[in-house]
Amino acid sequence: PSRGLGDVYKRQEEGSAMLEVLHIENIAIIERADILFGRGFNALTGETGAGKSILVDAMHAILGSRASRELVRTGAEKAVVCATFDPGPCRAWCDENEIECDDELIIRRQITAEGKTSCRVCGVPVTTAQLRDLGALLLDIHGQNDGRHLLDEREHLRSLDKFGRLEPELARYQAQYQAYQALRKERDTLSAYENEKELLTDSLSRQLEELEHAQLKAGEEAELAERSDLLRNFEKLSEAVDLAYDLLAGRDDSASALAGEALSEVERAANYAGELAALPEAVKGAVFTLQDAAETLRDFRDGLDFSDEEFDRIESRLSLLRRLERKYNTDEVGLIDLLDSVRKRLDQIEYAGDRLQKLETLIAKQAQQTLAAATELTHKRTEAATALERQVECELRELSMPSVRFHVEITPLGGTPGFQSTGADNVRFLISANAGEALGRISKIASGGELSRIMLALKNVFAERDDVPSMVFDEVDAGVSGVAAQRVGEKLGKLSMAKQVICITHLPQIAAMADQHYLIEKREQDGRTRTTVQLLDSDGRQREIARLYGGDHITPLTLASAAEQLASADAYKQSLKKGEREP
Repeated sequence: PSRGLGDVYKRQEEGSAMLEVLHIENIAIIERADILFGRGFNALTGETGAGKSILVDAMHAILGSRASRELVRTGAEKAVVCATFDPGPCRAWCDENEIECDDELIIRRQITAEGKTSCRVCGVPVTTAQLRDLGALLLDIHGQNDGRHLLDEREHLRSLDKFGRLEPELARYQAQYQAYQALRKERDTLSAYENEKELLTDSLSRQLEELEHAQLKAGEEAELAERSDLLRNFEKLSEAVDLAYDLLAGRDDSASALAGEALSEVERAANYAGELAALPEAVKGAVFTLQDAAETLRDFRDGLDFSDEEFDRIESRLSLLRRLERKYNTDEVGLIDLLDSVRKRLDQIEYAGDRLQKLETLIAKQAQQTLAAATELTHKRTEAATALERQVECELRELSMPSVRFHVEITPLGGTPGFQSTGADNVRFLISANAGEALGRISKIASGGELSRIMLALKNVFAERDDVPSMVFDEVDAGVSGVAAQRVGEKLGKLSMAKQVICITHLPQIAAMADQHYLIEKREQDGRTRTTVQLLDSDGRQREIARLYGGDHITPLTLASAAEQLASADAYKQSLKKGEREP
């Protein structure tokens, strides 16, 4: 069930998560801007081309969208977007990614003039993929072209499942579907074996014979390579060992002999000087170490042997192993795995006929189970479709579409086996915008203004089913005017009781509904174009709404109309709050 607006409004008063600050440096024509957003409805207005959509581009960058170097202001080395959020909805994400956030979640995105980007969350570097996952928890942006998603009927099924919260049912179905696909894949593989049984058997048998004849052993190649190196350098090794032993212990003036003489003299000196008492033991240790080293060299030298036959045998064996590795494009471990795989494939081919018969029975049984799960999913989708139709029609009537009919058409997929990864249904949204008209595809029926309102209605309905705290609308009012514009403003005002709403608009009816109103202006200064963002006070709001009504020629009449519009919007919001709070 959807949550009541009274509950979520109360949650906003208690400090619901939202976008608090947006800081922009050197993004397009915005040299620097700091916008402090508030709860509820935030409206941004300004002349066409003043830079309103640049703010949306900056928000997209914060969400991990692709950021190109074209965003960087001409002449600047880098552009920076920094946003501060209440961390409420993403503490689990922060814990999972080992990021500490206390009372603020700060996201920073930097784009250099060369096109390189970097992302940080609370000072910790993150990838753009991580940033996209985090952004999905914080902001939901709806641009001027989002109406196109309504025209893409491939998205309708996904939207219905999201609305109905059918993820568990879809997951249960997909588990059955994946089991069905696995059985079919095995059958297709065995069928290929059966069709090419003789050719495959001959090829695999030759591989098996060659690999078994090689008598492969794990680690053998490394051992042989080490022994080959030793034999190849036998003369140099023998010479070095003999000389080292001779210097250590093989002659009268060897290191061991000299160390022994030194020990005798140190012991004699220690008899006369007490401070040398510990020295004989140290020298004695050195003598023993030298003697041990000499014995090790002697034993190693006595064990050294060289055989031409052994060297040739090792080289031949290494040549065989390396030839097999080149032939099968793998290493020693891969050859052993390949041998095991070849044996299994030959077994599969041998018993493929029997297994194929069993698989056909298993596939038929699994198809029945998959269809049963698909039928259950269809039933849930039908229930969700009924609820979606009712809510969307209610929303659209409130948006000055009183005769609208909205229908979720669910039809069988058809064909064989009659189901796919998403279930057994085709889903598309149909609409009749006017009384007496037949239902039809949104793309064929809806005008530009109707499309905007349909999108807003759907977003409003879906907003009750998700936990994203902030929604951004970039000129969602395109093609809307008059009473319809008033209804859109009221709808956004109602939505702002449940969510933080940030809306870029050209319509006074919508701007008047805002709790905070920002003016975006573009000016020329010192030969450069600069855009500024200013939070308007009550007088500033009145003048800006008057401008939206009548352009730059602001008269007492347009100012009076603006004041009346603001008063009407305030009365509407107060009635909403009062109505939602009543028991």
